[in-house]
Amino acid sequence: MIIPVQPGDAPGHYRLTVQKQLCVGPPDRLFMFGGVGLASALAAVEAATGRPTVWAAAQYLSYARPGTTLDLEVIVPVAGKYNSQARVITRAGDQEIITVNAALGSRPDSPHHQWAAMPDVPPPEDCREMPIRWQRDPDDMNSQWDRRIATGHFGRERGKAPPSADGIGRLWVRPADPATPIDRQTLAVMADFLPSGVGNAMGANAGGNSLDNTIRFMNVVPTDWVLADIRIHAVHAGFAHGRVHLFARDGTLMATASQSLIVRIHS
Repeated sequence: MIIPVQPGDAPGHYRLTVQKQLCVGPPDRLFMFGGVGLASALAAVEAATGRPTVWAAAQYLSYARPGTTLDLEVIVPVAGKYNSQARVITRAGDQEIITVNAALGSRPDSPHHQWAAMPDVPPPEDCREMPIRWQRDPDDMNSQWDRRIATGHFGRERGKAPPSADGIGRLWVRPADPATPIDRQTLAVMADFLPSGVGNAMGANAGGNSLDNTIRFMNVVPTDWVLADIRIHAVHAGFAHGRVHLFARDGTLMATASQSLIVRIHS
């Protein structure tokens, strides 16, 4: 998926027109997918600083509907030799939609180690497609992705099994368009599939609306599929908390993300 962020009319400003394929929700109440909001902020702040994102944390404040043109204001309070500290404020008119804080940069000739290991799961070719549970527009955000279930119960299958013993579910994910690169922006969108693990963890027809999304990038390597290793840590007082590791097919940990979200249990 390409996030169509363009330079704005003033220095440090960028714009994004919310298209249907960037949205989720019932056909009559579509809204921009939270991961798209984070990814668009990364596109803006990386363009403004010329540096790759190390980590970014989004706080979701409101919804953006199809056809809305968003203004993304990039503010860079600190720009050092190797890293920058920045934030992006995304607005629809005067209404603040998303605020993202980020650190960006890269240190040359730094060592590389990885301790998180990709779990042993069947390859995507041997996994079944994730069936969509809810009513949806055929051209919405879900049409932009191929998702296959490595372990757990997702989509129409959620709620048909007892609660998970460990809160873990795993999906293979890739863009439906093979020309779409799997880069930091694409991974930021994939990280927002974490709420789909709530139903698997609870053994219920459940999902959630993200309050936040924090993503940390490691070694982003070429790959055709990404394994989203989703772990829901706990559900309490109407909220769920969890994390997702995003692995390349060869086992390289490319990113890890965490979220808190409002739990929605559907009839």
